[in-house]
Amino acid sequence: MNYRTLGDSDVEVSEVGFGAWVVGTDWWGDRSKDESIDLLHHAIEQGITYFDTGDVYGHGKSEEVVGEAIAEYRDEVTLATKVGYDFYNNPQAGHGELPKEMTGEWVRSATEKSLERLDTDHVELLQLHNANVDEVDEDVLETLDELREEGLVDAVGWALGPSIGWLAEGDMAITEEFDAVQLVWNLFEQEVGNHFLDTIEETGSSTSLIPRVPHSSGLLNEQVTPETGHDLDDHRGFRPDAWYETGWEKIETLRFLERDGERTMGQAAIAYLLSHDAVASVTPTFHTRADITEWAAASEVPKLSEEEMTRVADLYEDNFGIDRDDGMDELRSSVGGDDIDAAGIDKRPSSGPRSSAD
Repeated sequence: MNYRTLGDSDVEVSEVGFGAWVVGTDWWGDRSKDESIDLLHHAIEQGITYFDTGDVYGHGKSEEVVGEAIAEYRDEVTLATKVGYDFYNNPQAGHGELPKEMTGEWVRSATEKSLERLDTDHVELLQLHNANVDEVDEDVLETLDELREEGLVDAVGWALGPSIGWLAEGDMAITEEFDAVQLVWNLFEQEVGNHFLDTIEETGSSTSLIPRVPHSSGLLNEQVTPETGHDLDDHRGFRPDAWYETGWEKIETLRFLERDGERTMGQAAIAYLLSHDAVASVTPTFHTRADITEWAAASEVPKLSEEEMTRVADLYEDNFGIDRDDGMDELRSSVGGDDIDAAGIDKRPSSGPRSSAD
């Protein structure tokens, strides 16, 4: 495992991190606390030191499980959490979004409660969870500074949407020199990541990027295939048919990234992201110990060559040679879509529930 540093902080993260939304919640299948702890311990054995949870995951349960699992390794790991949702006073309706709270007072209070659940006196990275650009005012920024000065957090970040706040939010985080911006970014969804790379270059910011969903929810690691079908028992079961069908066609155009014995497709998807200097860590969605073993090793497989990166960019520009969209070409923005238009990205604000592709 290789390691990188977040922004201008001294916080070190493993190039492959553990997204703890898979423990303490049922979003990616049910597993017991013991099974969750076993996954977390196996990750540590594979060299993973960056663990990213959030207070809203399982309404605090994920933080509790992570805190228990890493207790004996606390000095060896980098711990991140997120705040910004009021699950304390609002019931969860399925996987729907809860009301957000984004004031200085709330950020401090939520952080202190997270530290209690994690059974630690500080976290290395505190992230604002899906905050909209107009919610992060001077009060919030000053509170983040105070939490750092008091030693409760070592670095600050902003975890983005994708359907709750995106371009303007990431641009603000980069301009304000947040240490990290977390975003959805993968071989099939490159535009926003590329946009932030441009913003970092234009501003000279030191902000690091932390991509999640590197496997496009199971397509790029080939856990969702024509053979498995798409009658899934998690959130992917609500995707339009075209998402599956175009994904299966796209992956065939990327077979050149596989190197027999050196790089699997699942590893190549992570290596693509790590080939960008601004990326500090990639957080896949681990389901099993085997996932952890394979994808943690992506830190040490060959990064993509310049020729491979160019070929990937050309394929994306041409929509991988496919003349239809995947039924999910809607992206809601916290500023009504103006940021998307200004960036020249061919997406529009969502106008309603996504429907199956015709």
